[in-house]
Amino acid sequence: MAQAEPLCETLKRATQATLKAMAGKPDVEVTYNRGLNVASLSSRSVSLPEPNETLTAKDIYILRGNADAAALRLGFHDAELHNAKKPTGFEARKLFDALEQVRVEAHGTKMYPGAAQNLKAVHAQNASAYADITERDVANMPEALALLAREHFGGEALPKPAKALADLWRDWMTQHAPGHLERLANSINDQEEFAKAVAELMQTLQMLDMLPSDTKSDPDTDQDAKPQDENEESEGEDSGDEKGELDTSSQLGAESLAGDLMDSLESEGGEGEDRSLEGESPAGPSDPETAWPENEPVKREVYRVFTQKFDETIGAEDLCDPAELTRLREQLDRQLDKLQGVVAKLANRLQRRLLAKQTRSWDFDLEEGILDAARLARVVTDPMLPLSFKQEKDTDFKDTVVTMLIDNSGSMRGRPITIAAVGADVLVRTLERCGVKVEILGFTTRTWKGGKSREAWVEKDKPENPGRLNDLRHIIYKSAEAPWRRARKNLGLMLKEGILKENIDGEALLWAHNRLLARPEQRRILMVISDGAPVDDATLSQNAGNYLERHLRDVIEWIESKSEVELIAIGIGHDVTRYYQRAVTLLDADDLGGTIMLELADLFDEDTRR
Repeated sequence: MAQAEPLCETLKRATQATLKAMAGKPDVEVTYNRGLNVASLSSRSVSLPEPNETLTAKDIYILRGNADAAALRLGFHDAELHNAKKPTGFEARKLFDALEQVRVEAHGTKMYPGAAQNLKAVHAQNASAYADITERDVANMPEALALLAREHFGGEALPKPAKALADLWRDWMTQHAPGHLERLANSINDQEEFAKAVAELMQTLQMLDMLPSDTKSDPDTDQDAKPQDENEESEGEDSGDEKGELDTSSQLGAESLAGDLMDSLESEGGEGEDRSLEGESPAGPSDPETAWPENEPVKREVYRVFTQKFDETIGAEDLCDPAELTRLREQLDRQLDKLQGVVAKLANRLQRRLLAKQTRSWDFDLEEGILDAARLARVVTDPMLPLSFKQEKDTDFKDTVVTMLIDNSGSMRGRPITIAAVGADVLVRTLERCGVKVEILGFTTRTWKGGKSREAWVEKDKPENPGRLNDLRHIIYKSAEAPWRRARKNLGLMLKEGILKENIDGEALLWAHNRLLARPEQRRILMVISDGAPVDDATLSQNAGNYLERHLRDVIEWIESKSEVELIAIGIGHDVTRYYQRAVTLLDADDLGGTIMLELADLFDEDTRR
């Protein structure tokens, strides 16, 4: 009798088939990724969150809701038209993207009414991200207007936290843009007309300029964007020509661009042992997040893992109760105040460089293109002059995502890990203002000197050359989709006693690398911060002394020579240049924040990629 297929696999197959049918694209590639908590899609592929093996009705609704949102985006959205109509302002782009997702969902559920219940489950989970918002702010305006539109288009009752955010802006919207939601609702079946209606809404609101005078900004997010003090003027050419760029950047909110799909869910929860692979895997990693790439099968036999059953990938919020996480964040903020000066100054400089690369520029006095209205006066005064046209120049700034992979080993305890957390905090806020998504990851082990993996090895009569003998712990402090304000508390976890243990760098590097490969961005940057070679006493006591180091070198060599991911390493008191081609070694942890900014600035200033 044939063994019944697990419910999880049945659900995945059914969801994949339904997505393709709804999207009308049978050739679209659908994959599942444990590192995702929200769907990620491009024109030819969709990556969905990997479902739990122990499924609940809520889990099923959320998975199907993510799939339905992606299917409706693929089926009822013209990406080329969207990009052509997308505005240039940061908050305007956020609002434009968010309203477009509301449109495709409203339009699509008319054809597929069953999708409405699935989408409702996703919206309910998303709504928890708005629980802490109690006042109007530039940063939450696009989300609030998108919620008002969703409520207006389909009559959907918003979840309590989402309704609270929408209510903050409801009267303001009625006062400043009366009738615009009706015009949007009347054009949801036509993307081009809808884009025009959104443009009219933005013109009416004048976006940032029309915000009420009592609108308050988050001081934490504004401190890096304000003009420099007199000390900045002594830094040479950076303080002169870039003032105009800084004035523009100071208007930007501290959130990242809304994703093409929807607002991100809360930071990923722990996946724990219930998602770990069962049994031993002596031939090496086979987990999708840590497996060696398919085109390098020879390397699989070099590095062995005795078992992955006890490994975990977990969200930072699941390793600490909320009250302690708040206390740790406050402790980090006190450190941030002491170190803010130099790092913030460098962050502003990086921000100006990035925004300068995204500035629109035009070619004028052309024979074809867009009519140049500024030069029509010449034609009026002299009818013999020809009409003048202009065309926008292409920008070479690619859609980018940056992952910071931070060594959470015991040797990082104290000043190094504090500086790493501060640098990550400032980096996230800086890059998100520029539309660059950032992911913060950490790696360590669950215990010292082995753990359940070593116990299992002992029970198996201690076979020779067992490979890695410790339980991995990979921590997600901030996913790429989660805005900084939702994940800011998580960075405080790095200061918690007992979190920092041993470090197995090679597998962590593969994990972070493969999460980047699942991202849709054109440019992917992986920055590793470590203070030493990989160390795990249990593993090294039963294998060659350079076992973990050799694996790390193999992984680095493959990424640098075969992968499109751009790899940078920063070593704290440890020479990492012997491992990485692009690396910096710091003797003082206090230099970390500035080095992060300068290395990224150099990367974005490069004319060509590796």
